[in-house]
Amino acid sequence: MPVDEVMAELAALDDPKARAVNERHGDDHGVNLSKLRALAKRLKTQQELARALWATDDTAARLLALLVCRPKAFDRDELDVMVRAARTPKVHDWLVNHVVKKSPHAEELRVAWSADPDPAVASAGWALTAERVVKRPDGLDLAGLLDVVEAEMKDAPDRLQWAMNTCLAQIGIEHSELRARALGIGERLEVLRDYPTSPGCTSPYAPVWIGEMVRRKEAM
Repeated sequence: MPVDEVMAELAALDDPKARAVNERHGDDHGVNLSKLRALAKRLKTQQELARALWATDDTAARLLALLVCRPKAFDRDELDVMVRAARTPKVHDWLVNHVVKKSPHAEELRVAWSADPDPAVASAGWALTAERVVKRPDGLDLAGLLDVVEAEMKDAPDRLQWAMNTCLAQIGIEHSELRARALGIGERLEVLRDYPTSPGCTSPYAPVWIGEMVRRKEAM
């Protein structure tokens, strides 16, 4: 399907009420995500269309691009450019989770991004590190990661702080030998302690998050 036809469909799906809700979270689009996913399912995988949609710099188009692309078709430098251009939280999140995590370049980018001076880029590196903590921890300096979290998370910008907090919680959940230290760091720093949490959801405050996930594991 030509990119202009897809853009017309996205424009027709734009809902002012959805846009108002999304804008409160920093996302400048008005397309219901269920409808966006339905459109992606109909389009199926189309890598060249994905590249054309990404090039529009439109948030809804970029989200659709991330659903119809082939993650392994992007080279390392292309992904690096994309993460630096991911302006909104949802685009950034989907790029990391739907594309970069499936890329053969994920580990190289994890290392490079984690030390990047741009906090949004660094947050992508920390998100990839949190993934490794859970799935492939061998070779990671988990104690060293806790050192960095303890020293830097409290004053980190929001998106980076969130990613570092996720890494902290996953270390505490998955690695019992470091759990007490992870809990202690979370209690001292109090990051996200007062974050509003919907009923039935687990708080992102690391001590609560760790405690609840460990409880569930032990109950299985």
